[in-house]
Amino acid sequence: MAEDKTIPIVAEAQPAHGGPLAHLIESSIGQNAFMCNQCAKCSSGCPVVDHMDRMPNQVIRSIQLDDQSVLESTAIWLCASCQTCTARCPQGIDVAGIMDALKIEAKARGIAPSVPTVDLFNRLFLGNINLFGRLYELGLMAGMNVMTGKPFNSLAMGIGMVKRGKLVFLPSVTSPPKTVQPIAVKENTVAYYPGCSLHSTAREYDRSIRAVAGSLGLELVEPPGWTCCGSSPAHSSDHKLATLLPIRNLSVVEQMGLDTVTAPCSACFARLNAAAHVVAEDPQAAHGLESVTGYDYRGSVKVKNLVDTLTERAGPEKIAACTQKRLTGLKVACYYGCLMTRPPQLTGAENPEYPMQTERLLGALGVDPIDWSYKTDCCGGSLGLTQTPVALEMTRKILQNAHDCGADLVVTMCPLCHVNLDARQSEIHLDFDMPVLYLTQLMAWAFGHEERIAGLDKNFVDARPVLSRFSAK
Repeated sequence: MAEDKTIPIVAEAQPAHGGPLAHLIESSIGQNAFMCNQCAKCSSGCPVVDHMDRMPNQVIRSIQLDDQSVLESTAIWLCASCQTCTARCPQGIDVAGIMDALKIEAKARGIAPSVPTVDLFNRLFLGNINLFGRLYELGLMAGMNVMTGKPFNSLAMGIGMVKRGKLVFLPSVTSPPKTVQPIAVKENTVAYYPGCSLHSTAREYDRSIRAVAGSLGLELVEPPGWTCCGSSPAHSSDHKLATLLPIRNLSVVEQMGLDTVTAPCSACFARLNAAAHVVAEDPQAAHGLESVTGYDYRGSVKVKNLVDTLTERAGPEKIAACTQKRLTGLKVACYYGCLMTRPPQLTGAENPEYPMQTERLLGALGVDPIDWSYKTDCCGGSLGLTQTPVALEMTRKILQNAHDCGADLVVTMCPLCHVNLDARQSEIHLDFDMPVLYLTQLMAWAFGHEERIAGLDKNFVDARPVLSRFSAK
């Protein structure tokens, strides 16, 4: 694959559509706003609706009535991109996608974002990966603080990350490889797309994943020169960019000769998976990217989240066989977050509202997974940096429900969720401490790996006292 320095990482200026909003939505993302019958399921499930000036169904109604003032609303900028509205719409309307389209059109018309911090985050994020290829997390956080005039925002969390060695002080610079060589593929060889956070603030996740994979006989191969998937800032800013960035990585995997890539970060999984579906539904979309990436992607790579990979490539029986410390009686709340299962038409999740794959895997460790209500609710994601009080409110509900349902600890599978649930827990001022581990941290501990390998020293809320009470050889 030829390296092409002309690849646009920063969202291109979009021409203003003008005209009726319904036509804009139809032409830009193929959604018919008139299909909405105002059942309000999108609004009833929206985790940030109380902070919006218009509920999601009212946003759609504004489009139907061609009320152009919706482009100035806070609703389109406060959308957490959690896909709950899209997953629950009985008419199959991509409500979250419409929110993105309205943001893009508002910017194109020169309308000032009604929530400036969200737009600032998007611009800094994309500018960051334009410079380095991957997200420089410390630079993004510092940039947000400086540009918002709040240099000490989240200072306690930042200091805690430094003490735990979770921040990389200097950025790494990467770009797509000039050529990609095929590799020798074994039965359990899987492409492993770690995503930017697993090389920085979530390095314990990366380390424990590799340890668990080694114990289970999985060979994880990191694609050379992988670059950022774009996350939410890309799809909130430029539809083409949101497809281009993931396809660039999938193209490398395809050239390696691998047919499956696993993405442990839920945001990365969502973006890679969404781009793969765009290409599957419209092959011309891939051909249109060839002039930019230098490779004609054929769409042969399947995108899997980590839980599905562990289920399909190992399964509960193999996990049980590797377990050295049975965690009998340990009550765990399995937190999936919003993007691992939503929207189901993309993820293929059988039970997107109440999944059970992780519970089955952890049952092999002797764990007692609890039933609880918030396992797929959104933690706020990047709102933790842009609208911190809103994210803290969302996170509080999750942790409180886990505690009220008797959980000893929470297990998650996403670095963005982990930051909000663990690193920001002290900012919520709960009357209890709730340890939050990555799935593979708990598995690595149960498999008998050292604390250092499991990364148990990296968590803000120490899980080791709880684990010690329940571990039995």
